[in-house]
Amino acid sequence: MPATQPSASPTQQADGLVIAVDGPAASGKGTLARRLAAHYGLPYLDTGLLYRMVARTMLDAGKALDDAQAATASAAGFDDAAIDESRLRGREIGEAASVVAAIPAVRRALIDRQRRFAAAGEGAVLDGRDIGTVICPEATVKLFVTATPEVRAARRHKELAGRGEAATLDGILADIRRRDARDSGRGDAPLKAAEDAVQLDTSALGVEEAFQAALAIVEDRRRG
Repeated sequence: MPATQPSASPTQQADGLVIAVDGPAASGKGTLARRLAAHYGLPYLDTGLLYRMVARTMLDAGKALDDAQAATASAAGFDDAAIDESRLRGREIGEAASVVAAIPAVRRALIDRQRRFAAAGEGAVLDGRDIGTVICPEATVKLFVTATPEVRAARRHKELAGRGEAATLDGILADIRRRDARDSGRGDAPLKAAEDAVQLDTSALGVEEAFQAALAIVEDRRRG
């Protein structure tokens, strides 16, 4: 399973704490989820990697991304140990993952993997687009992380440039808006905030500011 395990000396050990972090692409949810997992000494799962793995196997096999039968077979059959994150990053694979994620049978095939991860220990942090609504509806804390499309595009442009990938800011912004529409408009498990989620807009926040805001939300929910 593509997860990050806690360090030997976490800042604070959690007991039965499940944190669901949802939000659109480049909102900062992954960075926040990793920081929260490290802080509380919890395993972390980037659920988007599961969909990227399905997309990767489809592309490698020369299959059409909207081939529901082939995509579902891939989702049910890949080995967690075979996941190579270095092949699952980048603009192309992110767009491809959004396409296969819109297939209801693919989502159903991956639900059990995610739920088993959340229930395996004394807690967990998962990030994705339907964690608080579908995967872990009983999560202790639910965060919905947002940012404006323009801010998210600038972040993704900087990330891609850092990896040496050529992309224009306008092109990335168009990708983000197209992906938002696809993720929010799909009939099965659309991207949306759970009713009891706390929304965190990171548009004007730096990494540390966003983390401190998220941490305050988690602690407030735990006390409540």
